[in-house]
Amino acid sequence: MATNSRIEWTETTWNPITGCTKHSAGCLNCYAERMTRRLQAMGAEAYRNGFAPVFHADLLDKPLAWKKPRMIFVNSMSDTFNEKITDNQILQLFAVMNMAHWHTFQVLTKRSDRLLELSPKINWTPNIWQGVTVEHSATRYRIEDLRRVGAQTKFLSIEPLIGPIAGLNLAGINWVIVGGESGPGARPMKKEWVTAIRDVCVKSKTPFFFKQWGGVRKKEKGRVLENRIWDEMPVAEVR
Repeated sequence: MATNSRIEWTETTWNPITGCTKHSAGCLNCYAERMTRRLQAMGAEAYRNGFAPVFHADLLDKPLAWKKPRMIFVNSMSDTFNEKITDNQILQLFAVMNMAHWHTFQVLTKRSDRLLELSPKINWTPNIWQGVTVEHSATRYRIEDLRRVGAQTKFLSIEPLIGPIAGLNLAGINWVIVGGESGPGARPMKKEWVTAIRDVCVKSKTPFFFKQWGGVRKKEKGRVLENRIWDEMPVAEVR
């Protein structure tokens, strides 16, 4: 459940929640759903229920056993704020992150409304980075929700970028990740959509991370944007 991640902007994944339900257009070709089918076929115990959302209480204490500080992507195989997961379970998860203060936790959601609702109950210690996924202009409202939560470090995962994002406002946002969709059925991403976001980041001095061009063969397209690798990140704060 915890791995040395291939995701370019993190080090390790931690999945005390697995499975999800489709929420918006960005979920159409969900990589986690594809991977879950593969793991279920291999007999992985945590995925015996397929892609149904499951809270794994027995995996909550994993980060406490990792003594060396890590950058940890939380629930890469789910959405922490999925409606099938109870408020108490979500708060238990955040309590572990509070205790494991030497790690930096990256939490990402498409369900910004529930994030905003639960935010007053969460202890937003500096080692918890909270992000929202934004796929195109129609989901830009999630940025406004994110601005109102108590996290000290807030980020956007603009992946898969499936349309332009007009009027992007990065006030109060500390980091932006952009990437194209990958795998079977991947929808195309236009260069001008990416450079428009990059330019807003540069102007606002917001760290910009370009993850990939994507496509069916994402390795062939790589992650070079205008002759350079963009791998900027905010400074991690740990205690």
